[in-house]
Amino acid sequence: MLQFITDGTPLQVMSQIKSVVDNGVKWIQIRMKDASDCDIRNVLQMSKPLCHERGVTLVIDDRVDLAYEFDLDGVHLGKDDMHPAEARNILGDKKIIGATANSLDDVIRVSAMPIDYIGLGPLRYTTTKKRLAPVLGLDGIISIFNTMEEKGINIPVVVIGGIKVADIGPLISAGAWGVAVSGAIAHVGDIAEAARSFLAEDKINCNIVSERKI
Repeated sequence: MLQFITDGTPLQVMSQIKSVVDNGVKWIQIRMKDASDCDIRNVLQMSKPLCHERGVTLVIDDRVDLAYEFDLDGVHLGKDDMHPAEARNILGDKKIIGATANSLDDVIRVSAMPIDYIGLGPLRYTTTKKRLAPVLGLDGIISIFNTMEEKGINIPVVVIGGIKVADIGPLISAGAWGVAVSGAIAHVGDIAEAARSFLAEDKINCNIVSERKI
């Protein structure tokens, strides 16, 4: 599963959302850390109907209050954001809650919380995230997946941080449920083509893994 994370000005965010939705992306996280409440609300007012019509899952970074106000599909919570248990009490059992993890210890800690998926990373350096945690690299990600299997931690993991199309196969083979991509789609010349490239690779490798497991 490909999650697209927005990045840029409100106008850029709306343009990104329309472009990726038009080209098949089914999961969007709105991340607008430096935007005003007014700008974020305007983006949500315009993007929610578009996503709803196309069957696209729409979550927001950090802002549990706006996820509740706009009845979004859920929220992604960073390590310094609201505790997932509090967010669950506000949003209810039917909403999606994701939580960030930057290490094995983080994975073990958040896996005991009322969340639906873990955002694990960064895989590599990225300029779209401020206060970037230490890079894990593919070997670090694989090591975490192996330990999760040993400990029986079965929560879905979405890998994030400088993801490239070529990373999808190795990550899915290692155990990733999905990838979250921002800059490699949002900040290229042809957003539509970039989104299609990620989706095509994601589908191919998911099919390969499914066939191998059968």
